[in-house]
Amino acid sequence: MDNRVYIFDTTLRDGEQVPGCQLNTIEKIEVAKALELLGVDVIEAGFPVSSPGDFHSVTELSKILVEPVVCALTRAVEKDIEVAAEALKYAKRKRIHTGIGTSYYHINYKLNSNQDEIIERAVRAVKYAKKYVEDVEFYAEDAGRTENEYLARVIEAVIKAGATVVNIPDTTGYCLPADYGNKIRYLVENVKGIEKAIISTHCHNDLGMATANSVSGVINGARQVEATINGIGERAGNTSLEEVAMIIKSHNDLGLTTGIDSHRIFSISRTVSSLMNMPVQPNKAIVGRNAFAHSSGIHQDGVLKNRENYEIIDPKDVGVSQSSIVLTARSGRAALKHHLAKIGVRPTKDELDRLYKKFLVLADKNKNIKEEDIRILVGGNGKEEKHLELLSLQVFCGSSTIPSATVQLRYNDEILTASASGNGPVDAAFSAVRQIIKRKVRLEEFLIQAITQGSDDIGKVHVQVENRGKMYYGFSAHTDIITASVEAFLDAISKFV
Repeated sequence: MDNRVYIFDTTLRDGEQVPGCQLNTIEKIEVAKALELLGVDVIEAGFPVSSPGDFHSVTELSKILVEPVVCALTRAVEKDIEVAAEALKYAKRKRIHTGIGTSYYHINYKLNSNQDEIIERAVRAVKYAKKYVEDVEFYAEDAGRTENEYLARVIEAVIKAGATVVNIPDTTGYCLPADYGNKIRYLVENVKGIEKAIISTHCHNDLGMATANSVSGVINGARQVEATINGIGERAGNTSLEEVAMIIKSHNDLGLTTGIDSHRIFSISRTVSSLMNMPVQPNKAIVGRNAFAHSSGIHQDGVLKNRENYEIIDPKDVGVSQSSIVLTARSGRAALKHHLAKIGVRPTKDELDRLYKKFLVLADKNKNIKEEDIRILVGGNGKEEKHLELLSLQVFCGSSTIPSATVQLRYNDEILTASASGNGPVDAAFSAVRQIIKRKVRLEEFLIQAITQGSDDIGKVHVQVENRGKMYYGFSAHTDIITASVEAFLDAISKFV
């Protein structure tokens, strides 16, 4: 059996079904180009018959994509298939993805039909799609809850009708990994002609098992995985593309490969998160903010001695510059010594013990310990070291004006002022700062958190910026959230200017 696992990305179709996450055509093109660079094999561009906007998006993506197969979803309805074929007419490599429900629930309660009629409709849809494209994928909706014997009959019939890929969705996320793997194995062993088609997984995460089920499917013979960036999707989401790609890359014992350029994973994760306005949870595997962050003293000591003690993935392999040793009350001496070395302080053992006691007192009061706190800890107030300081900030914004900001900074003993406009007051202020420092700075992460209650809340801002391939963090807190944002931005920038 071929050891290549094809990655079918459905971020722009199933992923976009999340309420409030719809993209316009320009945004879809941005994501699709990033997916092409990532190395996905198939991009499901949309459901053309569902709306004029979806039809337009599939058409435009068909024009610009070169390497991936462009796929359009349909129901087992002739009109759907005709519209999909029209939307795909410019695609260099095209696929129609058609199908119908096969479980007891779908046949009896959704389709008001019977098993024999469903097979007839499935075969008719595949044959009709075959008139327009050579590459036809068939999905057996709710295959996860379909009896294996009947599912095998359906799959055998559609392969005979010309299906090149057969999709076995766990539509409701119900299956256990062993059961889903056995279902795939049953099809491999019992469907006549199964070698003529690729078996595909499409798993949902309702019980948190989408990735486990997909990998179990691959181990048992599936050779295409349908997934989304960050695992977004309807209800609890879909299989996470980055998780599957890194499981296959990390487990050489599986003997499997993909075409994914893993170094682009973190970047596309942030792109999708930003465009769809769906923050990535901090503890999300592979791409979460804390995926490579260590705060426990035991873990920090182990990582500093050898990264592989607590990391099975090199952060650089997914596009993250380095692990983070986060200073908290749970941190040990090794972590404190590491951060002291970064600011040029190399204490003796006795000095480190003394500083560590002071550090624990400070860490109990402040949840996040910054570099400036460390400088204060060793005896300086940190002010003399500050090469970049906010002196004044003025912003103008409202429903009838273009947001703009004027920023005055002390930068290496010079007082400099700049003004800029932007998408909002924070964006405008950041643009003004960039004018002053004349450095290429890309904002990777921007988080705001209220740390007091009431109308005069103190807002804490955390930012992460990229400069020349390296990541830098900044923090600040202020009752004025725009001021806090600019100060956090400057805090991050000061790490490299």
